[in-house]
Amino acid sequence: MVRRSDWSSGQANLILTRLSQNQHYASVNSLKRPPIIFLGLSTFQVLAMFRRGIFYTFLGVYLRSYLGLSVTETTLFETIPMVFNILFQTLVWGRLTDRLQLRRGLLIIGELLAGVGHLLMWFLHAATPDPRLAGFVIIGGLTVIEVFWSMSNIGWSAYISDVYNAGERNAVQGKLASLGGVGRIIGALAGGALYDRLGTAFPGWGFKAGGIFIVSAAVMIVSVVPFFFMPEGGIKAQPPSANKPTRLATDASPAARGDFRVFAVFLVAMLLINSGVNSMAAVKGQFLDLREGFAASATTISLVNNIESLALIVAGLFIGRLGGRFGIRTLLVAGAVCGIGFLVAYSVAPALGFIYPVSILKGLSDALLAGSAYALASILIPPEKRGRYFAAYNASFMLSWGVSATLITGPLIDSLIGHGVGPVLAYRAGLASSALVSAAGLVVLLGLLRQTRQRASSEA
Repeated sequence: MVRRSDWSSGQANLILTRLSQNQHYASVNSLKRPPIIFLGLSTFQVLAMFRRGIFYTFLGVYLRSYLGLSVTETTLFETIPMVFNILFQTLVWGRLTDRLQLRRGLLIIGELLAGVGHLLMWFLHAATPDPRLAGFVIIGGLTVIEVFWSMSNIGWSAYISDVYNAGERNAVQGKLASLGGVGRIIGALAGGALYDRLGTAFPGWGFKAGGIFIVSAAVMIVSVVPFFFMPEGGIKAQPPSANKPTRLATDASPAARGDFRVFAVFLVAMLLINSGVNSMAAVKGQFLDLREGFAASATTISLVNNIESLALIVAGLFIGRLGGRFGIRTLLVAGAVCGIGFLVAYSVAPALGFIYPVSILKGLSDALLAGSAYALASILIPPEKRGRYFAAYNASFMLSWGVSATLITGPLIDSLIGHGVGPVLAYRAGLASSALVSAAGLVVLLGLLRQTRQRASSEA
């Protein structure tokens, strides 16, 4: 077992330099894993993204247009639950999974409890007579549910690192992202159909009547079935070749484990980049739904989301090859640039027809950032501390879904509307502010990569 003290910061810098070079890092694992492992992971990913597509595509619109919450208040369904998710991942489940070396068990328990929680959340919100209060019941319900989902999040992240080698994880994540994109497309279509019952009911019917809650709960329960037939994770689940040197990990993964500063700065960069891009999740549907603007129907909003998902599917299929040819660092930068371009283009979109091609950039950004960021993080994290370190990595990603929207984008939009600025212009300004947040993250990332390259060169 490698101790942190056995490695110098120079070696930590060298890993990031290696990643930027055009070297192919083939998998070193010659062992054949049981097919049920990838089948189970794939099934779970498809169903998880289906659940996200059906539930979250229209939740912000429902909270804003039907229940009457302000823009800032609608972002709270992401921010507050994510904070609780992070706290429990970091303080409870991450430590527990490291101590017990259990991954699959946490995932199963977390998803089952979250499924039951969705049913209770629908019942309580439907029984609340005041619309605004019903909106906060949903936010509170999601907060409690995220405590259980955090078990699933940490189990999933650690499990993949347990059963796949460093050279494989980028490609595996790309394939899973593609499969997840398929699930998200189907979920968004189902959400659009249920939201207004194919145009035969009032907008928001799918949430109010419970259809979206019930389908989401059922999907979560079904998604864990394959895991009952999969082996448990943990250090013992690592293939014997996992710690052998590879072109990706030579000098490498243990090195970064000795320099937490590199990992910490990397997390800051990813938090900023993802915060800008992901802040769109809460306000995008609202922006498209504006009567003064595009006045998009539920079907149109679903289509926009599905274009993003199609781009994610296609890009995800090539993540492994792209990572081998150009390096993870290049993919990270490219993903950030695509995300910033998406936000800028959205903020100046002159017509709805312009939104469709621009959405491709969002799918590309999601695929590039998800695959390359996870692959790099999995290398920087020591195997024996995957629970705690992945809790920190997941925290940076989870926070990105709400913090920027709640602290910057939402208040800016509400303030501009309150001062008489038209809603369309106010939302455009909010989107532009998100682009600036992501740009700040890109600057931090480029600075980190440049600094580590210079240090590695001087110590070589």
